[in-house]
Amino acid sequence: MSTLAALNFQNAASPLMEQLIFFHDHSMTILILIITIVGYNIISTYTNINIDQHMLESQPLELFWTIVPSFILVFIGLPSIRLLYLLDEVYQPSITIKTIGHQWYWSYEYSDFLNLEFDSYMIPVNESMDSNFRLLDVDNRTVIPFNTQVRTLISAADVLHSWTVPALGVKADAVPGRLNQV
Repeated sequence: MSTLAALNFQNAASPLMEQLIFFHDHSMTILILIITIVGYNIISTYTNINIDQHMLESQPLELFWTIVPSFILVFIGLPSIRLLYLLDEVYQPSITIKTIGHQWYWSYEYSDFLNLEFDSYMIPVNESMDSNFRLLDVDNRTVIPFNTQVRTLISAADVLHSWTVPALGVKADAVPGRLNQV
């Protein structure tokens, strides 16, 4: 559960979310390194009285500043492409959950079982207890099995919705007339 003023991600509950957090840390490290080097170069150029003509019009330096960013983009892009591939498709899921967003509630249907469907309404603030999460708890929670491949089909009945489980690294938009799969 995220808390107020938390600057990091929630604890990962799936291997894919762990990979997403590692990729975030990897790309942030590279970006901080680049910002530090460029900031140092800008400050040293402004504060240096002796400006060298060879430094301003150097062909090897321009070649360096052209080639190094392409290697940095490859260094960031390859893990990103790998993660996109891993997040894309679920092969041979153990269970399929159909999720339909309505204006004030969600409907869930376990399509692998016969007649197992229910609606999930948010608990009103005046009925919630201290142990509940304010504006997050519902009357019927969705149960997702542990350590299995789960396919979730997401759609909406009336308006746009966002179905997300941050600890699993899953977020999909529920659009009326469209079926999204995660």
